[in-house]
Amino acid sequence: MYKILLLEDDKLFASTLEDFLEDEGFEIDIAYDGEQCLDLNYENKYDLYIFDINVPKINGLDVLKQLRDSGDTTPSIFLTSYKDKETLHEGFLKGCDDYLKKPVDLDELILRIKALFKRNKKSFEAIKLNDTLEFDCISKRVYENGADLNLPIKVLELLELFIEHRGEIVTKQMIISKLWCAGEEYSEGSIRVYINSIKKLLGKESLSNIKGVGYKIEF
Repeated sequence: MYKILLLEDDKLFASTLEDFLEDEGFEIDIAYDGEQCLDLNYENKYDLYIFDINVPKINGLDVLKQLRDSGDTTPSIFLTSYKDKETLHEGFLKGCDDYLKKPVDLDELILRIKALFKRNKKSFEAIKLNDTLEFDCISKRVYENGADLNLPIKVLELLELFIEHRGEIVTKQMIISKLWCAGEEYSEGSIRVYINSIKKLLGKESLSNIKGVGYKIEF
């Protein structure tokens, strides 16, 4: 299930969005001001941000800038009542991927979300890893001939990272950012354990070690 962090200070509108997006199969966390948004982001990992701009304490533009400055590349959509081009231009400069003007058409919102996930190599369908293994992108589970293998969450997150960047090199820093929250301790040994779990799952030949750079998956 994809997790969305919603920053919206209008509690009625936030509740409406929450109900709608949960019906569409997403898990939603709501922040009503910028500081709460950053706190939630520190505690959790999200697949998408939906931010209002004009919110208390820290506005949505500055929240996203702080996240981008920390290396966070999570896709983002701004919901805004602003109509001037300068504000929208500033939003894109600070790292947003898309925006919708209020009042928001919910059907258009879900289309924008799906398009954004596709652009970021996320799929709403299961991905075949080989003849027997399948990765469900929504539930983030691996199935072998239809049976859930119940893999550890960090192995699943690492596999998802490789799938998102298949055909590309995945660096150690990308792995750390995916598997651990900001400020959370990690170890080189843990990374090796999770890498070896992927190799056992898909075969040693499926994962190439690009010495001093990172890893590349082939399947």
